[in-house]
Parts: sequence; structure tokens; C-alpha cells
Amino acid sequence: MVYRRYQMGWVEVICGCMFSGKTEELIRRVHRAQIARQKVQVFQHSLDERYGRRRIASHSGAYVEASTIQRSADILALLQPDTEVVAIDEAQFFDPGVCDVAIGLADEGLRVVAAGLDMDFRGEPFGPMAALMARSDLLDKLQAICVVCGAPAGRTQRLVDGQPAWYEDPIIMVGASDVYEARCRSCHQVPRRGNGHEPTE
Repeated sequence: MVYRRYQMGWVEVICGCMFSGKTEELIRRVHRAQIARQKVQVFQHSLDERYGRRRIASHSGAYVEASTIQRSADILALLQPDTEVVAIDEAQFFDPGVCDVAIGLADEGLRVVAAGLDMDFRGEPFGPMAALMARSDLLDKLQAICVVCGAPAGRTQRLVDGQPAWYEDPIIMVGASDVYEARCRSCHQVPRRGNGHEPTE
């Protein structure tokens, strides 16, 4: 294809819990590619509009312009012929096809950088992230700091009115520090996980 610059591309995955610096690291890699005069396209899922459409931003305030899309197939539809680097933020929100899209682009010689939550608030694999991680060429799993005990944190705690969300609550709820905290394995709480209880009114 005309946009192939390298003989073979690769897939990089940046994962971790919330507040671990995933998006900040993605933005850093995008900026470095731009400094190297590489053509970069950045994509974000339409579910996440915390910082406005057409841009992704880290909690620290760094940002980069992005295309807002709904399906992994939109990446291919919007891909420009001279693009060399494709960045995908919040990859956990995408359909399972995002993994095949990333692998296909890498096979065509592009560098693909995807960032996302590896686990949902329950501590279970989130969307297509497990497949992306398994098939990636480079994998970085970042950690945050547990807000309860200060240990390294790899899990995302969802809070509802200040209390841990129940296991049967919806998987997707976009929010930041008012809804989520970084927790270590010991401090992470998911009430009613695996106890057979039915939701109460």
C-alpha cells in the first residue's frame, strides 16, 4: 500500500488502571513521532468526551488532536495514505475488531500505539484489551498509587456515593476522580462479586 514506509510495522499497547498515566504516555509517544516528522493520526472512542470532541487529554493537562469515532472500522475508513503512526486511546471501549485492525495496519508497515484500561472496575479483562495485549509486539503495563494505602495500584475502584460499586453495576461509566480511584489488589473492593446475591431494590 502507498502509505507503507517501513518493511514491517508493530503494535504497542499501553495499559493499566485509571490514573496510571496511560493517556499521558500515549500523548508523549505521539509528540515524539511528530518531532520526527512522521505523519500521525490519533483516534478516540465517542464514549469518552471528558475533554471535548476531537482531542484526547491526560489528567495533567497534556493533549493532542484526535478523530472521534464509534467503530474500529472507522479507523480504516479515515486512514490517510501518508500516515505512518496510528494512535488509539481508550481502546477498551472499541469492538473486538480493533485488534484485527491494529494487526492489519502493523502488517502493512504502520506503527500502532493503543492505550486503554486492561481491567474494568470489577478487576476483569476489559473489552478487547486482553487480545490486544496478547498480540502486541511491545507491552507496557503502568501502575498508579493506591489512594488507601500508598502501595502500587493496578486496579480501578468505582465509587457510587462514596461507596464501592456493586459487581452487577454497568461496566461502562465514563468519569474521573469523582467516580474512580486507583487501588491495590488488597484495597480494591467489589461487593457481591461471586456471592450469588441478587440485586435488591
